[in-house]
Amino acid sequence: MKSSLNYVHDKSSFEKKPKNVEENNNIESAEKVHMNTLVSCINKLQTSGYVSQFQAGKNGLLSLTTQKTFQPEQVRIIHFYRFEGESDPSDSSILFAIEAFDGEKGTLVDGYGPESDSLITNFMRKVEEIHK
Repeated sequence: MKSSLNYVHDKSSFEKKPKNVEENNNIESAEKVHMNTLVSCINKLQTSGYVSQFQAGKNGLLSLTTQKTFQPEQVRIIHFYRFEGESDPSDSSILFAIEAFDGEKGTLVDGYGPESDSLITNFMRKVEEIHK
């Protein structure tokens, strides 16, 4: 479900507020130049403040940087990118640019299609705010 909500950094909930259009424009314009490979995309996102790495687990989305665990309602997907292997189109991955309710920003990489991680898939299905 897409929406124009932005996070307010208090408690475990978000309030309605216009999203940061400038931030999304910076990411979108960078796509045209820097988003050719998974590594170049991660590097560009890191320069835009997405420095944490996330991992999906049974208890939620774990930040490997801060060791905090987030529930689906505590994060939003700012952007996602799909990549296909040059020599093998079935070698696909997806990169998520994530922002948590407390302002932590980072990335999560998953296989795409049959290679996807079921913990990530199940978590992402529950996230209410996903942007492209």
